[in-house]
Amino acid sequence: MESNIVKKVPPTVYYLPNFITAEEEKYLIDCVYEAPKPKWTNLAHRRLQNWGGLPHPKGMIPESLPKWLEIYIAKINSLGVFGDKTANHVLVNEYLSGQGIMPHEDGPLFYPTITTINLGSHTLLDFYERLQEEGPDQRLDSNTQELEASSFSRRHFASLLLEPRSLLIVKDDMYHNYLHGIKEVEEDIITNKVANLNSCETKIGSVFKRSTRISLTIRHVPKTLKNKFILGNMFR
Repeated sequence: MESNIVKKVPPTVYYLPNFITAEEEKYLIDCVYEAPKPKWTNLAHRRLQNWGGLPHPKGMIPESLPKWLEIYIAKINSLGVFGDKTANHVLVNEYLSGQGIMPHEDGPLFYPTITTINLGSHTLLDFYERLQEEGPDQRLDSNTQELEASSFSRRHFASLLLEPRSLLIVKDDMYHNYLHGIKEVEEDIITNKVANLNSCETKIGSVFKRSTRISLTIRHVPKTLKNKFILGNMFR
């Protein structure tokens, strides 16, 4: 793991290229698209699936994870990135070319570590300085805190190139003190702000055209409930 630290950003980011094989990538993409239609949630700029339950400030009702995710969850757990905890939730995001997500923080619903397996297209994940009024104590009752897009260009200080089949791990200061997002563009130009360039098969000036990208964000949700009856009583 130490050899995979991205040293050009604050602590701590790990980037592992070719974390899975091309065959595993195809298998996972096929499994995502074979999921029942009701598993998809359509948002304005992307669609997603929740596996393991639906995170909520009052607690997540845990659900069984599908067999096709279990081996990759176990692989992530073996890295020890969640301390003495294990992953119990997977968020699947589908991004079409030109789609992205506004700068946000993942917040207190999750153990403060993000692990993401990237499938299909590459993307650039951008990191931004936080304004004082966007301090760590500011939260919304949602999985992410989405903010206005204006003024972000001057606060952008680094990007990570996420290649197909790679694994990204974000924790510590980079989780707590910075925002991350994906621009809504159809192609990305590699610049000297790409902090993990030395781990990627590309160079400054390269242009990548986006296609459909699937991300598997594997996390630990600390607060869970035992059954739906308890949740129903809480919301009365």
